[in-house]
Amino acid sequence: DSRGAAEGLPTLTVTTILEDPYVMVRGAELEGYCMELLGALAGMLRFQYRVKVVGDGQYGAVAAGGNWTGMIGEILRREADIAVAPLTVTSAREEVVSFTTPFLQTGIGILLRKDTTSQDLSFFHFLSPFSKETWTALLFAYLLTCFCLFLVARLSPCEWNEPKNEENHFTFLNSLWFGAGALALQGATPRPQALSVRVIAVVWWLFTLALLAAYIANFTALLSSGSEQLPIQTFEDLVKQRNLEFGTLEGSSTFYYFKNSKNPIHQMIYEYMEKRREHVLVKTYQEAVQRVMDSNYAFIGESISQDLAAARHCNLIRAPEVIGARGFGIATAQASPWTKPLSIAVLKLRERGDLDYLRNKWWESSCLRQSRDRWGPLEPPALGGLFLTLGIGLALGVLAALAELSSSSRRAAAHAKKSCCSVFTEEICTRLRIKGTARQSQETSGKANA
Repeated sequence: DSRGAAEGLPTLTVTTILEDPYVMVRGAELEGYCMELLGALAGMLRFQYRVKVVGDGQYGAVAAGGNWTGMIGEILRREADIAVAPLTVTSAREEVVSFTTPFLQTGIGILLRKDTTSQDLSFFHFLSPFSKETWTALLFAYLLTCFCLFLVARLSPCEWNEPKNEENHFTFLNSLWFGAGALALQGATPRPQALSVRVIAVVWWLFTLALLAAYIANFTALLSSGSEQLPIQTFEDLVKQRNLEFGTLEGSSTFYYFKNSKNPIHQMIYEYMEKRREHVLVKTYQEAVQRVMDSNYAFIGESISQDLAAARHCNLIRAPEVIGARGFGIATAQASPWTKPLSIAVLKLRERGDLDYLRNKWWESSCLRQSRDRWGPLEPPALGGLFLTLGIGLALGVLAALAELSSSSRRAAAHAKKSCCSVFTEEICTRLRIKGTARQSQETSGKANA
């Protein structure tokens, strides 16, 4: 930067590592999250910089001879002034170099390929689109609707001509059959004739149509999504299974996290990787992602990087459990005058929202994944309006049947010169086949004949 040199700005040598989306090669230039972060820091602190990719492609670990490899080693050997990369802040690294305030928070997760983690669907998987509460509410709505059909058909004068001498077609069993036919989008006899019965039938048809549409859409989404059947949810699940190999980056902080952990599960993971290190440890992050996609392999690494891989590749998914919360920081030499200014600049970028902007920009998903969080079983509140509409329709049907029976009773009362209320009561008892009232009516008729 000749302009910067003419202004007398200090020049820093920056070491980094190629990893999407932090640092990537585009033509003859480098770009990515870390490059934009570096540019923002240079503008705030007034320095120019020269970026170099780490020679051995390592982050930084202690070699067999006691020397440090990777970006940490380059800072210790004064080959670079700072390291701007997805470099995890650890106690071992903090002993030999200094770190700024973390600019990204992350943890350790498990990256899997969806088809390697799928398992056989349960025998009753067809019930998955709705929750247990929804199925219970549906059964109650079905029985209530069929009972209302049975009741309204008996009350309505339009459903029979001679209620004293003939049977109504809408028996309770026929009403159950009529409701079941609507659930299957099939017409079923008997055919409703009264307006009140037709109101209930139409509302029930609309209810079943919307319900079946929701069921089919949710069931299709559940079948196309593998996350709800993900058998590996935790690191313990990963250790217990035998179908997938698993490993991490060689010499990474993740590897040493499991090595130093006292957790028995973590120790089992470390022993597995140590015994098979030539086969399960990978050199680069790109190699790890490619291996997960091409073979039965699970990659243990930074969760934030795995989220990016799952967003870019639709057949990848990260297991829910994340352990070992940690952060990415900028490494400098101990007693470097740049450590504190860089930390303050990172805090300012966070307070201004610039770090969140960069995170959203470079982690933008190009793959619309259907996860269990989006396509879970439908709960009753999601269908509350549908059940409310059905309830209103049932109430309107019952009121219409009572209105029809009331109108018929008024005409009969006027013809027989009786009280409208008594005729209305007699009609209800006759249509509902109330035995006590019917027997009393027969006895009264017998005495009159005598």
